[in-house]
Amino acid sequence: MFAIIEDGSRQYRVEPGRRFSIDYRDGSEEGGTITFDKVMLANGGAASVIGQPLIEGATVVGEIVRPEEKGEKLEIQKLRRRKNSRRHTGHRQKYTLVSISEINVPGLEVVEPDDEEQAPEPSATATEEADAEE
Repeated sequence: MFAIIEDGSRQYRVEPGRRFSIDYRDGSEEGGTITFDKVMLANGGAASVIGQPLIEGATVVGEIVRPEEKGEKLEIQKLRRRKNSRRHTGHRQKYTLVSISEINVPGLEVVEPDDEEQAPEPSATATEEADAEE
């Protein structure tokens, strides 16, 4: 099951148990919950629900893993030629790390795929052919 949510003018594809970074939320605490109510699409395996533009009553609940996390450093350099004048600064964006705990969509039935059907075991001849190629 997955959903596409909107937060801070960005769209994220989320699944239960996955972690992702959102824009920094001031005042958030580690272990706290955050609810996203702008759900644009939800897929339950066999069926999908598409919002026009949002799904009414749908929510995605996440747990705050790290309230403050910094991204990679963006370096800014300004050089004025022949003047021996340089300026070097940098910037690191703050993020909040969130782990999705549940996706609630009214009217969507979740169908769990069978592991046996998705990942068939390789036959004995396939493994013998792979060994012969090496």
